[in-house]
Amino acid sequence: MEARLNFMASPAAAKAFKHIIAAGKALAESTLPASTRELVNLRASQINGCAGCIDMHTKEAAAAGETAVRLHLVAAWREAKVFTDAERAALELTEQGTRIADAAGGVPDEVWANAAKHYDEDQLAALVTQIALINAFNRGNVMTQQPAGDYQVGQIH
Repeated sequence: MEARLNFMASPAAAKAFKHIIAAGKALAESTLPASTRELVNLRASQINGCAGCIDMHTKEAAAAGETAVRLHLVAAWREAKVFTDAERAALELTEQGTRIADAAGGVPDEVWANAAKHYDEDQLAALVTQIALINAFNRGNVMTQQPAGDYQVGQIH
């Protein structure tokens, strides 16, 4: 499979994506746990059908020590016993934020309140930013049909 477009071949797109990548790196300095960030990235990517991001984030999470069981169960997190209440709140916020067009009122108050029970304001800000960033990557990759399968850990991070 060939991608429709090489973002990095376009000066404007390359510059923009370098800023998005830098924003993601800045979030690594937040107090939001790295494992939560990767679970969020993986769940949004599953919803959006972004093979490249699924490839990347499963490999990055595994390299950081995430278990195969948890990675396999992210798609069915509601029925899985392997996630903490805080991770469940983050995954629910991810789903609601990713499917925002499906909800007339945006993210429901109860979803936000549940996340706020587990994360302080700085962590909530990082979580919202992480969700927005992964959705931007997903949309760009899906529109241009970026291929997946050959990502190497640390290639972008």
